Amino acid sequence: MKKRRRMRGKVEQVIKPLIPGGKEKAQIEVEGADHLYREIRIDNEVLDGKGQRAALKPGAEVDVVIEADSDATMKKPS
Repeated sequence: MKKRRRMRGKVEQVIKPLIPGGKEKAQIEVEGADHLYREIRIDNEVLDGKGQRAALKPGAEVDVVIEADSDATMKKPS
């Protein structure tokens, strides 16, 4: 069984590639992350339930999911 944590985020900006044929990036601000680590950049491509490709828009509300196998986690002391 996988363990997961879901956090809310917002697409701050879409960054065009510097070189032709490069990938566009989406910069996402993750709510609840430490100040210096709250922005992540990912390729700006998502898939719908039918496998159709789409891109995120600036201002879009997103979920950021961290997921790990149970054997990659440990019990947290009380």
